[in-house]
Amino acid sequence: MIDLLRQEVMCGADLVVVKIGTNVLTADDGTLDLQQVAHLSEQIAAVKRQGKRIVLVSSGAIGAGVDRLGLKARPTDLPALQAAAAIGQCRLIEAYDSCLRRFGHATAQILLTAEDFNDRARYLNVRNTILQLLDWDAVPIVNENDTVSVAEIRFGDNDQLAAMVTNLLRAPLLVILSVAEGLYPGDPSETPGLAPIPLVTNIDADILSHVGVSKSKLGTGGMHSKLQAVRTATAAGESACIASGKTPNVLLRLLAGETLGTLFPATGSALTSWKRWIGFTAKPKGTFVVDAGAQRALCGGGRSLLPVGVVEVKGDFQFGDVVTISSSDVEFARGLTNYSADDARRIIGRPSAQLAELLPGSRWEEVIHRDNLVLT
Repeated sequence: MIDLLRQEVMCGADLVVVKIGTNVLTADDGTLDLQQVAHLSEQIAAVKRQGKRIVLVSSGAIGAGVDRLGLKARPTDLPALQAAAAIGQCRLIEAYDSCLRRFGHATAQILLTAEDFNDRARYLNVRNTILQLLDWDAVPIVNENDTVSVAEIRFGDNDQLAAMVTNLLRAPLLVILSVAEGLYPGDPSETPGLAPIPLVTNIDADILSHVGVSKSKLGTGGMHSKLQAVRTATAAGESACIASGKTPNVLLRLLAGETLGTLFPATGSALTSWKRWIGFTAKPKGTFVVDAGAQRALCGGGRSLLPVGVVEVKGDFQFGDVVTISSSDVEFARGLTNYSADDARRIIGRPSAQLAELLPGSRWEEVIHRDNLVLT
Protein backbone atom coordinates (compact mmCIF):
# COMPACT_ATOMS: atom_id res chain seq x y z
CA MET A 1 0.00 0.00 0.00
CA ILE A 2 2.81 2.41 0.92
CA ASP A 3 4.71 1.50 -2.25
CA LEU A 4 1.65 2.15 -4.42
CA LEU A 5 1.06 5.52 -2.77
CA ARG A 6 4.70 6.48 -3.20
CA GLN A 7 4.60 5.49 -6.87
CA GLU A 8 1.46 7.54 -7.40
CA VAL A 9 2.82 10.64 -5.66
CA MET A 10 6.39 10.58 -6.92
CA CYS A 11 5.95 9.33 -10.46
CA GLY A 12 2.84 11.41 -11.06
CA ALA A 13 4.34 14.78 -10.13
CA ASP A 14 4.95 16.84 -13.26
CA LEU A 15 6.25 19.89 -11.37
CA VAL A 16 8.61 19.45 -8.42
CA VAL A 17 10.04 22.04 -6.05
CA VAL A 18 13.39 20.83 -4.71
CA LYS A 19 14.87 22.50 -1.65
CA ILE A 20 18.59 21.89 -1.19
CA GLY A 21 20.08 22.62 2.22
CA THR A 22 23.40 24.31 2.90
CA ASN A 23 25.02 21.19 4.34
CA VAL A 24 24.10 19.19 1.25
CA LEU A 25 26.19 21.59 -0.83
CA THR A 26 29.22 21.90 1.43
CA ALA A 27 32.22 19.73 2.11
CA ASP A 28 33.34 18.75 5.61
CA ASP A 29 35.48 21.88 5.84
CA GLY A 30 32.52 24.14 5.07
CA THR A 31 33.58 25.04 1.52
CA LEU A 32 31.26 24.77 -1.46
CA ASP A 33 31.39 21.21 -2.82
CA LEU A 34 31.51 21.69 -6.59
CA GLN A 35 31.34 17.95 -7.22
CA GLN A 36 28.09 17.80 -5.27
CA VAL A 37 26.66 20.72 -7.25
CA ALA A 38 27.64 18.89 -10.45
CA HIS A 39 26.04 15.64 -9.26
CA LEU A 40 22.78 17.36 -8.35
CA SER A 41 22.76 19.26 -11.64
CA GLU A 42 23.20 16.01 -13.56
CA GLN A 43 20.20 14.56 -11.73
CA ILE A 44 18.11 17.66 -12.45
CA ALA A 45 18.92 17.40 -16.15
CA ALA A 46 17.99 13.70 -16.16
CA VAL A 47 14.67 14.42 -14.44
CA LYS A 48 13.90 17.16 -16.98
CA ARG A 49 14.53 14.69 -19.79
CA GLN A 50 11.67 12.65 -18.32
CA GLY A 51 9.34 15.58 -18.99
CA LYS A 52 9.17 16.89 -15.44
CA ARG A 53 9.70 20.54 -14.52
CA ILE A 54 11.92 21.47 -11.57
CA VAL A 55 12.26 24.61 -9.49
CA LEU A 56 15.20 24.76 -7.07
CA VAL A 57 15.15 26.52 -3.75
CA SER A 58 18.82 26.46 -2.89
CA SER A 59 20.52 27.50 0.31
CA GLY A 60 24.25 27.91 0.50
CA ALA A 61 24.89 31.55 -0.44
CA ILE A 62 26.34 32.55 2.92
CA GLY A 63 28.38 29.35 3.12
CA ALA A 64 29.70 29.95 -0.40
CA GLY A 65 30.60 33.49 0.60
CA VAL A 66 32.45 32.29 3.68
CA ASP A 67 34.34 29.90 1.41
CA ARG A 68 35.20 32.54 -1.22
CA LEU A 69 36.36 35.01 1.46
CA GLY A 70 38.41 32.40 3.27
CA LEU A 71 36.73 33.11 6.60
CA LYS A 72 37.39 30.69 9.44
CA ALA A 73 33.78 30.73 10.64
CA ARG A 74 30.32 31.89 9.60
CA PRO A 75 29.76 35.55 10.64
CA THR A 76 27.25 36.28 13.37
CA ASP A 77 26.41 39.97 12.85
CA LEU A 78 23.82 40.98 10.24
CA PRO A 79 25.96 43.25 8.00
CA ALA A 80 28.66 40.59 7.69
CA LEU A 81 26.10 37.86 6.98
CA GLN A 82 24.48 39.98 4.29
CA ALA A 83 27.83 40.83 2.72
CA ALA A 84 28.87 37.17 2.72
CA ALA A 85 25.54 36.29 1.07
CA ALA A 86 26.12 38.91 -1.65
CA ILE A 87 29.50 37.40 -2.51
CA GLY A 88 28.39 33.81 -2.10
CA GLN A 89 25.24 34.14 -4.21
CA CYS A 90 27.39 34.92 -7.28
CA ARG A 91 29.57 31.88 -6.62
CA LEU A 92 26.58 29.60 -6.01
CA ILE A 93 24.69 30.58 -9.17
CA GLU A 94 27.90 30.45 -11.20
CA ALA A 95 28.41 26.84 -10.07
CA TYR A 96 24.84 25.80 -10.95
CA ASP A 97 24.92 27.64 -14.27
CA SER A 98 28.22 26.11 -15.29
CA CYS A 99 26.96 22.59 -14.55
CA LEU A 100 23.47 22.89 -16.05
CA ARG A 101 24.73 24.63 -19.18
CA ARG A 102 26.49 21.38 -20.11
CA PHE A 103 23.04 19.82 -20.49
CA GLY A 104 21.61 22.72 -22.47
CA HIS A 105 19.65 24.35 -19.64
CA ALA A 106 19.72 28.03 -18.77
CA THR A 107 19.53 28.99 -15.10
CA ALA A 108 17.64 31.91 -13.59
CA GLN A 109 18.36 33.56 -10.25
CA ILE A 110 15.30 34.65 -8.25
CA LEU A 111 15.92 36.41 -4.93
CA LEU A 112 12.86 36.98 -2.75
CA THR A 113 11.79 38.44 0.58
CA ALA A 114 8.58 37.85 2.50
CA GLU A 115 7.22 41.15 1.18
CA ASP A 116 7.17 39.64 -2.31
CA PHE A 117 4.64 37.14 -0.97
CA ASN A 118 2.65 39.51 1.23
CA ASP A 119 1.85 41.86 -1.63
CA ARG A 120 -0.68 40.20 -3.92
CA ALA A 121 0.53 41.90 -7.12
CA ARG A 122 4.18 41.06 -6.47
CA TYR A 123 3.14 37.51 -5.54
CA LEU A 124 1.45 37.03 -8.91
CA ASN A 125 4.40 38.61 -10.73
CA VAL A 126 6.76 36.09 -9.14
CA ARG A 127 4.46 33.25 -10.16
CA ASN A 128 4.17 34.46 -13.76
CA THR A 129 7.93 34.90 -14.07
CA ILE A 130 8.72 31.40 -12.79
CA LEU A 131 6.10 29.81 -15.06
CA GLN A 132 7.56 31.65 -18.06
CA LEU A 133 11.03 30.41 -17.17
CA LEU A 134 9.70 26.86 -17.00
CA ASP A 135 8.10 27.31 -20.42
CA TRP A 136 11.55 28.27 -21.71
CA ASP A 137 12.95 25.05 -20.20
CA ALA A 138 15.15 27.05 -17.82
CA VAL A 139 15.89 26.04 -14.23
CA PRO A 140 14.68 28.71 -11.78
CA ILE A 141 16.91 28.87 -8.70
CA VAL A 142 15.19 30.62 -5.79
CA ASN A 143 16.81 31.90 -2.61
CA GLU A 144 16.00 34.41 0.06
CA ASN A 145 17.43 37.83 -0.68
CA ASP A 146 19.77 37.70 2.31
CA THR A 147 21.51 40.95 1.36
CA VAL A 148 18.39 43.01 2.21
CA SER A 149 16.39 40.72 4.49
CA VAL A 150 15.92 41.77 8.09
CA ALA A 151 13.72 40.25 10.79
CA GLU A 152 10.55 41.93 9.53
CA ILE A 153 10.84 40.57 5.99
CA ARG A 154 12.58 37.22 6.48
CA PHE A 155 10.98 33.86 5.81
CA GLY A 156 12.90 32.37 8.71
CA ASP A 157 14.64 29.76 6.60
CA ASN A 158 14.55 28.30 3.10
CA ASP A 159 12.39 25.37 4.19
CA GLN A 160 9.45 27.74 4.63
CA LEU A 161 10.36 29.60 1.44
CA ALA A 162 10.28 26.28 -0.45
CA ALA A 163 6.83 25.48 0.91
CA MET A 164 5.56 28.91 -0.12
CA VAL A 165 7.00 28.48 -3.61
CA THR A 166 5.29 25.07 -3.78
CA ASN A 167 1.96 26.67 -2.95
CA LEU A 168 2.64 29.63 -5.24
CA LEU A 169 3.07 27.30 -8.24
CA ARG A 170 0.57 24.66 -7.08
CA ALA A 171 3.39 22.14 -7.51
CA PRO A 172 2.17 18.65 -6.56
CA LEU A 173 5.44 17.71 -4.83
CA LEU A 174 7.98 19.36 -2.54
CA VAL A 175 11.26 17.50 -2.00
CA ILE A 176 13.44 18.72 0.88
CA LEU A 177 17.01 17.47 0.61
CA SER A 178 19.03 17.71 3.82
CA VAL A 179 21.78 15.68 5.45
CA ALA A 180 19.15 13.65 7.34
CA GLU A 181 17.81 10.58 5.57
CA GLY A 182 14.28 11.41 6.68
CA LEU A 183 12.30 11.69 9.89
CA TYR A 184 13.49 9.17 12.47
CA PRO A 185 11.41 7.65 15.28
CA GLY A 186 14.27 8.42 17.66
CA ASP A 187 17.85 9.65 17.75
CA PRO A 188 19.87 7.68 15.14
CA SER A 189 23.12 8.66 16.87
CA GLU A 190 21.97 6.79 19.96
CA THR A 191 20.36 3.83 18.15
CA PRO A 192 22.62 2.41 15.43
CA GLY A 193 20.75 1.03 12.43
CA LEU A 194 17.63 3.12 13.09
CA ALA A 195 15.69 3.63 9.84
CA PRO A 196 13.63 6.68 8.86
CA ILE A 197 9.83 6.54 9.06
CA PRO A 198 8.79 5.79 5.45
CA LEU A 199 5.33 7.40 5.61
CA VAL A 200 3.74 10.08 7.81
CA THR A 201 0.09 10.90 7.12
CA ASN A 202 -0.38 13.38 9.95
CA ILE A 203 2.13 15.62 11.73
CA ASP A 204 0.66 15.29 15.21
CA ALA A 205 2.09 15.63 18.71
CA ASP A 206 3.51 12.11 18.57
CA ILE A 207 5.45 12.88 15.39
CA LEU A 208 6.70 16.19 16.76
CA SER A 209 7.96 14.40 19.88
CA HIS A 210 10.63 12.76 17.71
CA VAL A 211 12.05 16.13 16.68
CA GLY A 212 14.81 17.99 18.46
CA VAL A 213 15.47 21.72 18.32
CA SER A 214 18.99 21.52 16.93
CA LYS A 215 20.06 23.29 13.75
CA SER A 216 22.50 22.13 11.13
CA LYS A 217 26.13 23.25 11.29
CA LEU A 218 26.01 25.88 8.54
CA GLY A 219 22.29 26.11 7.81
CA THR A 220 19.52 28.00 9.59
CA GLY A 221 16.91 25.27 10.06
CA GLY A 222 16.45 21.87 11.64
CA MET A 223 13.90 19.08 11.38
CA HIS A 224 11.26 21.14 13.15
CA SER A 225 11.41 23.84 10.45
CA LYS A 226 11.19 21.15 7.79
CA LEU A 227 8.05 19.72 9.35
CA GLN A 228 6.53 23.19 9.49
CA ALA A 229 7.25 23.57 5.79
CA VAL A 230 5.76 20.15 5.09
CA ARG A 231 2.60 21.18 6.96
CA THR A 232 2.30 24.31 4.83
CA ALA A 233 2.52 22.30 1.61
CA THR A 234 0.39 19.30 2.58
CA ALA A 235 -2.41 21.37 4.11
CA ALA A 236 -2.83 23.12 0.75
CA GLY A 237 -3.19 19.82 -1.07
CA GLU A 238 0.37 18.95 -2.11
CA SER A 239 2.71 16.16 -1.02
CA ALA A 240 6.22 16.42 0.41
CA CYS A 241 9.25 14.26 1.05
CA ILE A 242 12.34 14.69 3.24
CA ALA A 243 15.43 12.76 2.17
CA SER A 244 19.22 12.95 2.20
CA GLY A 245 20.80 15.02 -0.55
CA LYS A 246 24.02 13.10 0.02
CA THR A 247 22.45 9.83 -1.18
CA PRO A 248 23.71 9.00 -4.69
CA ASN A 249 21.13 9.82 -7.40
CA VAL A 250 18.57 10.64 -4.70
CA LEU A 251 16.34 12.74 -6.96
CA LEU A 252 16.17 10.15 -9.72
CA ARG A 253 15.49 7.36 -7.25
CA LEU A 254 12.85 9.31 -5.33
CA LEU A 255 10.97 10.33 -8.46
CA ALA A 256 11.09 6.74 -9.69
CA GLY A 257 9.18 5.73 -6.57
CA GLU A 258 12.02 4.11 -4.64
CA THR A 259 11.51 3.99 -0.87
CA LEU A 260 13.89 6.66 0.34
CA GLY A 261 13.34 9.26 3.03
CA THR A 262 9.98 10.09 4.58
CA LEU A 263 6.90 10.73 2.44
CA PHE A 264 4.17 13.11 3.63
CA PRO A 265 1.10 12.80 1.38
CA ALA A 266 -1.31 15.71 1.01
CA THR A 267 -3.65 16.07 3.99
CA GLY A 268 -5.99 18.75 2.63
CA SER A 269 -7.90 19.14 -0.61
CA ALA A 270 -6.22 21.18 -3.33
CA LEU A 271 -6.87 24.87 -2.71
CA THR A 272 -7.25 27.62 -5.26
CA SER A 273 -4.33 30.01 -5.70
CA TRP A 274 -6.38 32.72 -3.98
CA LYS A 275 -6.94 30.63 -0.86
CA ARG A 276 -3.33 29.43 -0.79
CA TRP A 277 -2.24 33.06 -0.64
CA ILE A 278 -4.67 33.84 2.18
CA GLY A 279 -4.07 30.74 4.26
CA PHE A 280 -0.41 29.93 3.82
CA THR A 281 1.46 32.85 2.29
CA ALA A 282 0.47 36.39 3.29
CA LYS A 283 1.61 37.51 6.74
CA PRO A 284 -1.34 38.03 9.15
CA LYS A 285 -1.76 41.50 10.63
CA GLY A 286 -3.95 40.54 13.60
CA THR A 287 -6.24 37.95 15.18
CA PHE A 288 -9.92 37.31 15.81
CA VAL A 289 -10.41 35.15 18.91
CA VAL A 290 -13.70 33.28 18.61
CA ASP A 291 -15.95 31.20 20.86
CA ALA A 292 -16.53 27.46 20.56
CA GLY A 293 -19.76 27.91 18.64
CA ALA A 294 -18.09 30.01 15.97
CA GLN A 295 -15.25 27.51 15.68
CA ARG A 296 -17.72 24.68 15.09
CA ALA A 297 -19.59 26.74 12.48
CA LEU A 298 -16.38 27.50 10.60
CA CYS A 299 -14.78 24.07 10.82
CA GLY A 300 -17.81 21.84 10.47
CA GLY A 301 -20.48 23.95 8.87
CA GLY A 302 -18.61 25.82 6.16
CA ARG A 303 -19.96 29.12 7.48
CA SER A 304 -18.70 32.71 7.43
CA LEU A 305 -17.41 34.37 10.59
CA LEU A 306 -20.05 36.65 12.13
CA PRO A 307 -19.41 39.38 14.73
CA VAL A 308 -21.49 37.55 17.35
CA GLY A 309 -18.93 34.72 17.49
CA VAL A 310 -15.89 36.96 18.05
CA VAL A 311 -14.83 37.50 21.67
CA GLU A 312 -11.59 39.47 21.20
CA VAL A 313 -9.70 41.41 18.54
CA LYS A 314 -5.89 41.49 18.65
CA GLY A 315 -3.56 43.66 16.63
CA ASP A 316 -3.92 46.69 14.41
CA PHE A 317 -5.20 45.98 10.90
CA GLN A 318 -7.28 47.48 8.12
CA PHE A 319 -10.03 46.33 5.79
CA GLY A 320 -8.74 43.63 3.43
CA ASP A 321 -5.80 42.54 5.59
CA VAL A 322 -5.15 38.87 6.34
CA VAL A 323 -5.89 37.92 9.96
CA THR A 324 -5.74 34.69 11.90
CA ILE A 325 -8.72 33.10 13.62
CA SER A 326 -8.02 31.33 16.89
CA SER A 327 -9.77 29.62 19.77
CA SER A 328 -8.06 29.04 23.12
CA ASP A 329 -4.88 30.59 21.69
CA VAL A 330 -4.69 28.00 18.89
CA GLU A 331 -4.92 29.23 15.31
CA PHE A 332 -7.25 27.18 13.11
CA ALA A 333 -8.06 29.51 10.19
CA ARG A 334 -7.10 32.67 8.33
CA GLY A 335 -9.07 35.09 6.24
CA LEU A 336 -9.47 38.57 4.79
CA THR A 337 -11.22 40.88 7.21
CA ASN A 338 -14.14 43.05 6.15
CA TYR A 339 -13.48 45.46 9.02
CA SER A 340 -10.55 47.34 10.49
CA ALA A 341 -9.46 46.43 14.01
CA ASP A 342 -11.07 49.56 15.47
CA ASP A 343 -14.41 48.93 13.74
CA ALA A 344 -14.32 45.23 14.59
CA ARG A 345 -13.91 46.01 18.29
CA ARG A 346 -17.15 48.04 18.15
CA ILE A 347 -19.24 45.16 16.80
CA ILE A 348 -17.83 41.94 18.26
CA GLY A 349 -20.26 39.83 20.23
CA ARG A 350 -23.24 41.58 18.63
CA PRO A 351 -25.84 40.07 16.28
CA SER A 352 -25.66 41.11 12.63
CA ALA A 353 -29.01 42.92 12.92
CA GLN A 354 -27.36 45.55 15.12
CA LEU A 355 -24.47 46.36 12.78
CA ALA A 356 -26.19 49.26 11.00
CA GLU A 357 -26.88 50.94 14.33
CA LEU A 358 -23.43 50.28 15.81
CA LEU A 359 -21.51 51.09 12.65
CA PRO A 360 -23.52 53.27 10.24
CA GLY A 361 -22.62 52.59 6.64
CA SER A 362 -21.36 49.06 7.27
CA ARG A 363 -21.83 46.88 4.19
CA TRP A 364 -21.13 43.38 5.45
CA GLU A 365 -22.89 41.09 7.87
CA GLU A 366 -19.77 38.93 8.07
CA VAL A 367 -16.49 39.82 9.71
CA ILE A 368 -14.88 37.38 7.27
CA HIS A 369 -16.80 35.86 4.35
CA ARG A 370 -16.42 32.14 3.76
CA ASP A 371 -15.07 32.77 0.25
CA ASN A 372 -12.11 34.58 1.84
CA LEU A 373 -11.52 32.12 4.69
CA VAL A 374 -9.17 29.14 4.84
CA LEU A 375 -8.92 26.47 7.52
CA THR A 376 -5.28 25.98 8.45
